[in-house]
Amino acid sequence: MHIGVLTLHIHLDGCTSLKEKRSRLKPLISRLHREFNISVAEIDHQDIWQDSIIACILVSNSQAYTQRSLQQVSDWIETSWPDVTLVEDQLDML
Repeated sequence: MHIGVLTLHIHLDGCTSLKEKRSRLKPLISRLHREFNISVAEIDHQDIWQDSIIACILVSNSQAYTQRSLQQVSDWIETSWPDVTLVEDQLDML
């Protein structure tokens, strides 16, 4: 069993409240779950209006598949979500 954890630090330019931040994050998190069949959650910076730390988790029987799938997540966010700036991404295999 291979577990991959992709941690994404994203910047949401122009957010002026936590309510606006949630309204922009919720569709992103739902879409990530649907597109890649991964578990996704905001894990840090919950009280900061324009920044968020999101964790994406994938469990599979192939380490190569896990790495490849999670690397596609970062690329997909950069191309499909122009209003989200990917500040940093970190992929860890457990």
